[in-house]
Amino acid sequence: MFGIRYFKADSSSYIVKTANGQVKAQGRGLSFFYNSATTSISSVPQSIQEASYIFTLRTVDHQSIRVQGQVTYQIADALRAATMLNFNLKADGTGYVSEDPLKLNDRVVRSIQSLLQENIEASTLRDALKMTKPLVVALRADLPQDPALSALGLVILDVSISGIVPTPETAKALEAEARESILKEADDAVYLRRKSAVEQERMIKEAELQTDLSVQEKEQEIEMSRLQNQRTLQRDRAETERERLQNSIQAETERAKLVTVTAENDKAEMDAEAYGISAKMNAFAELPVENLKAMALAQMTPEQLMAVALETLAQNAGKINELNIGPDMFSQLARKVAG
Repeated sequence: MFGIRYFKADSSSYIVKTANGQVKAQGRGLSFFYNSATTSISSVPQSIQEASYIFTLRTVDHQSIRVQGQVTYQIADALRAATMLNFNLKADGTGYVSEDPLKLNDRVVRSIQSLLQENIEASTLRDALKMTKPLVVALRADLPQDPALSALGLVILDVSISGIVPTPETAKALEAEARESILKEADDAVYLRRKSAVEQERMIKEAELQTDLSVQEKEQEIEMSRLQNQRTLQRDRAETERERLQNSIQAETERAKLVTVTAENDKAEMDAEAYGISAKMNAFAELPVENLKAMALAQMTPEQLMAVALETLAQNAGKINELNIGPDMFSQLARKVAG
């Protein structure tokens, strides 16, 4: 009735009530009656807004890539945003009279596109495909300082990049190159494995040869030691034999001296005995035969005297007519001889 209406805003909207060029009320979640003919109502949403973006950009080597991501922002200064953009509601309060609120996402996305383009244009395709994290860091550092966003009273809460991909043709070429690179790496791995196997085999052969050489050296050392021991034993035996021969020579020399002395002594004794015998013979030659016989008989034993008597009887057998010798005498002689 008479253009009087009732308005009630939610708690996430900042309301500015203007009548006749004067701000009559402002704040979040206001409710009031108003005259639609003289009152303007601006509703600035202060809830968190999200906007997705997809850009096709060109690298320094004239290759196209697609960057896709999302940005989260909020209108922190509602009065500044309401001053810069038209957030007025229709007279019935059901919608905006302008498309400015709907273009707010485009303004944020254009700022992101400008910053991304500066970085992508200075990079090659291969570098750009690996710049997801550096670009996110750059966006989070540069967007809060963007003059256009600051003038609108916007605060960037978060920004992300979900992917950086080349065109399908370029992707196929990169896939082919990557596939060839992987195949080359596989071939290199096979080659390296074979090379390693050959190297291991060579090391094993060298170890076996080194072992054989060590065994041969050890056997040679043992043989040299054995020969040295044999030489030492032969030298010791030769030295022992030489000492034995020297001792034998010395013993023979001493024995020869002994024989010489013995012979000289025997000769002297024999000379002395011969001289004695000669003297005796000379003396016996001068004595009568009867005296010599008497001396010989004086030195004889009874048995010898009996033998001489029998011999004398035998020599004079022709002169004896009869001789009786009893058995007792012969038995006694036999016992003497046996004893």
